[in-house]
Amino acid sequence: MKDIFFCPEESNFYSNCLENLVLRNCENAESIVEFGSGDGTPVINSLLRNKFEGVIHGFELNTSAWKAANLTIDEYNLANKYIINNSCLFKSSKPQAQYLVANPPYLPAPDPDIYMPLLFGGIDGATITNNLLSLGYENVLVLISSFSNPTSTIEQAQEQGYTVSNFIVLPLKFGYYSSEPKVKQHIEELRNHKMAFYSGEYYFLAGVLFNKCQNNTTDLSKELAQVMTSL
Repeated sequence: MKDIFFCPEESNFYSNCLENLVLRNCENAESIVEFGSGDGTPVINSLLRNKFEGVIHGFELNTSAWKAANLTIDEYNLANKYIINNSCLFKSSKPQAQYLVANPPYLPAPDPDIYMPLLFGGIDGATITNNLLSLGYENVLVLISSFSNPTSTIEQAQEQGYTVSNFIVLPLKFGYYSSEPKVKQHIEELRNHKMAFYSGEYYFLAGVLFNKCQNNTTDLSKELAQVMTSL
């Protein structure tokens, strides 16, 4: 299973963020687009616990993960609620939806030659996350890592007209993928340039809901930035 991302704690956190920041607020069966569905576990768990009446359209490049996800979707009879495409969202004709959700690849490294290349998030770890914020969806839920240049993501969101509507933070220990020597050393270099923030073996992972609603007078961007750079 090494070719499929596996981190139960992170997957559970993503699932909780989906439920608390998106699914409970969805009205009129709004559709959701998901970038990087993986084995589908977070969304499947969320759908089994919630009465969401819409459809989630996922995009996943990893064929092994896509096959595993579809087996579980069929097992729980969720094929009418969760449809995953074995393709890249960036290369598709952009599906219409009220929400874009993702736990995007956020590992920083000098190049993609790491344990799992699909987890490469660019040199600073924030490249894919920042690209997702340029797709124009009204609401975007993404997981942001404190060691992946979080301030650049907050700035990118502001440039694209987003405010931070809500966020949840989880302290996480460096795991199998982030502890790879090549990755860990690169993260340490980023910290020297104030582009990565962590303490000992721990970093923060934040589930952040951005939205473009003009009526939202509360912007939690400064609070989020303070939290993500506090380690």
